Amino acid sequence: MTTPIKVLIVDDSALVRQMLQEMLSTDPALTVVGTASDPYDAREKIKQLHPDVLTLDVEMPKMDGVTFLKNLMRLHPVPVVMVSTLTEKGADVTFEAMDLGAVDFVTKPKIDLAHTFEDYTVEICRKVKTAARVSKSMLERQYARYVANQNRKPTVATTGSPIVQKHSADAVIPKSTFSNRHFKTTDKIIALGASTGGTEAIKEVLMRLPASAPGMVITQHIPAAFSKPFANRMDTVSEMTVMEAEDGQQILPGHVYIAPGDKHLMVARDGARYICRLNDGEPVNRHKPSVDVMFRSVVQNVGPNAIGVILTGMGADGAMGMKELQQVGVPTIAQDEKTSVVWGMPGETVKLNAADSILPLEQVAIKIMELAAR
Repeated sequence: MTTPIKVLIVDDSALVRQMLQEMLSTDPALTVVGTASDPYDAREKIKQLHPDVLTLDVEMPKMDGVTFLKNLMRLHPVPVVMVSTLTEKGADVTFEAMDLGAVDFVTKPKIDLAHTFEDYTVEICRKVKTAARVSKSMLERQYARYVANQNRKPTVATTGSPIVQKHSADAVIPKSTFSNRHFKTTDKIIALGASTGGTEAIKEVLMRLPASAPGMVITQHIPAAFSKPFANRMDTVSEMTVMEAEDGQQILPGHVYIAPGDKHLMVARDGARYICRLNDGEPVNRHKPSVDVMFRSVVQNVGPNAIGVILTGMGADGAMGMKELQQVGVPTIAQDEKTSVVWGMPGETVKLNAADSILPLEQVAIKIMELAAR
């Protein structure tokens, strides 16, 4: 019999602690070994209980969650799932926590949760179980990368969701191949998908791409309230101009368009121009936005002028899309297992033999620019 994963809940709200304990206790693979009301209490409980995973409140008295996480990752790395408020401040703090090595995050459960209790329970249990699989060495590498990024600017590369019925991309965009009916263009498009661990992985790629890079579309599984703050955060670290995508927006070189957290992002053609299209259709692979939807739109409207990239993430969203990209002559890049927080999406891509290149995270931007120069 498999030993249950030991979870410590850290939150200053007694009601939230109780709600999280009830949710996590519904999964036989998990056992809540304790709760803590503040980081000082948590520090003692960690020593006593040796939890496998922490759920950690973003905003707490005495010491905020990020300060505590920084000390934890420096001295005693433990996988952490952040519990965040749906506010701009909550988003900013959560992304900083992800930089430090938090594996994933959930939004703070609402008191009137009755109608979504089951969906939220499934989500947090799934994320805690995924976090438990992340190795100590991965957490140490993530923290080391955070420290290094505080002291240097990475070298820029040069040419040298809710649980719903599982639909495929067919539910949003019927399958067809690249059409030559469009006006010809030599402009390239980079299409990138990610999920768990992706906010930090995307940052690492964008920090290394020059302002001269081709236009880029990104689908990252993220709540709607977090996608714009995430785009704003990426804009501060990248030489490219990064923004949340808007419907009808032209895709320009040197610009990055991130899918809103509640819409599918697709690439369409308007004459010789590429434009963003937002779609409010069914979730695909239980996600909206879905990587498979974005990739299929790239297959149909960009074809061989595209570059496909898939980074760390749980599940398989994007793997079939990478195969479809490859089949129309698009070069494809998958992040390798060693540098992925969760080798789900890239791993499934590799299983389908849909990755032309399997690379460590720090080499992805270099490869993108090599391909863009061809």
